[in-house]
Amino acid sequence: MQYPPNKTVSVLTLARGREAHLRNLVLGLTQQSVQPDELIIGVMQDDVYEDLPSSSFPVRQLKIAGDDLPLARARNTVANAAKGETLIFLDVDCIPNPDLVENYARYATPDAGLIMGDVIYLPADAAKDGWTYVQFDTVGEPHADRPGPPDEGMKPCEDYRCFWSLNFALHRRTWDTSGGFDERFTGYGGEDTDFGRTLAEREIPIQWAHGCRAYHQYHPHCMPPIHHIPAILRNAEVFAQKWGHRTMEHWLTSFRMMGLIEDRDGALVQVREPEEADYVLCRQQEHMPYASSVRVQEQLEKLSAVAAQ
Repeated sequence: MQYPPNKTVSVLTLARGREAHLRNLVLGLTQQSVQPDELIIGVMQDDVYEDLPSSSFPVRQLKIAGDDLPLARARNTVANAAKGETLIFLDVDCIPNPDLVENYARYATPDAGLIMGDVIYLPADAAKDGWTYVQFDTVGEPHADRPGPPDEGMKPCEDYRCFWSLNFALHRRTWDTSGGFDERFTGYGGEDTDFGRTLAEREIPIQWAHGCRAYHQYHPHCMPPIHHIPAILRNAEVFAQKWGHRTMEHWLTSFRMMGLIEDRDGALVQVREPEEADYVLCRQQEHMPYASSVRVQEQLEKLSAVAAQ
């Protein structure tokens, strides 16, 4: 089922580095059952991207200034510049399933709220030249710590904390009602949960949707993200000032257990830089489809229990 011919669709992504990932995202869009009307790239680096795959839809690149990963401002910039009635946000390391654009456009009505598809994580080298969707479905894995979509149609997401900007869509009117992302959040962490909380406060529903799958391309990563501690501490306090409590508590708990941060006079303070042993504990290995904070926290709890004996 195709969306109405007068319904325009903009696909939006943000990029800093990750040239190979971006090329695969564009290739995935060229294989859609219904082509988007445009792709807008929020470029968070000095140079725009060259030699992207050719496509039947225009590709616009908008430069976003800022050294500290201005993710909230960049998402607002690309969304506000988009021409589409349907706005589809995909992280640069995602490859859309062939029916993602068509299904999101069908689901994203003004009354539907925010729509989230599922994400399948690919191992290293799965997205090298000559990749196929059959291969992705064979080797990819869903994230064990996250819920997923229904077998068909849509179902409500009852917890705004599940919102993740990796792969979602919404109608232009819904975007305008949401007010966009809070640009006080800079760097990594917190802006997604804040946006989900804002949707909940404004009674905008969040829904899981079948048929809007994205495949996450492998890249080395740490969970909990010990490589972003200063930004996480700052953004946790921004969230607390706004909503009365901190967010990202599961990461903060792990940082405390690792001796990386402390609470001093009600404020979060980083007390040391991560060392190689910390990275070994948190770093995603090539055989892992994704990094997991739950796995790390379980290991930390076991170590703590042994030390207490």
